[in-house]
Amino acid sequence: MAISFDSALGIHQHALEARVKRAEVLANNLANADTPGFKARDVDFQAMMQRAQQSVSGFEMSKTNDAHMDTSSGAAESDLLYRTPNQPSVDGNTVDAQQEQSRFMRNAMDYQASFQFLNSKFSGLTKALKGE
Repeated sequence: MAISFDSALGIHQHALEARVKRAEVLANNLANADTPGFKARDVDFQAMMQRAQQSVSGFEMSKTNDAHMDTSSGAAESDLLYRTPNQPSVDGNTVDAQQEQSRFMRNAMDYQASFQFLNSKFSGLTKALKGE
């Protein structure tokens, strides 16, 4: 029986991809902390994980006609949401640099945890293949 990486790794590879996408969005927020009128955004992690779970389980919507909208993209634009600011600035910028930094660091720790878990999955597969 052939080994399928999707079944062996489960949803963890998708979680890692979602963490990377969130890091990009949070870094963009931090880079634009002083840009007038910039609106802070964040990723809807739960929606991304639900879509990944559907693709892993095989119960996902399929495109049966060329006129249908494509729903198979990994990170849809609908996953990016605007954040409601606690205290918006006078110039319309909604980025709170301290909160963005703490979110970025938390996401980095979650990324490391997901990466270590995925690495242990690969180590287990390697040991199984070697017969250890």
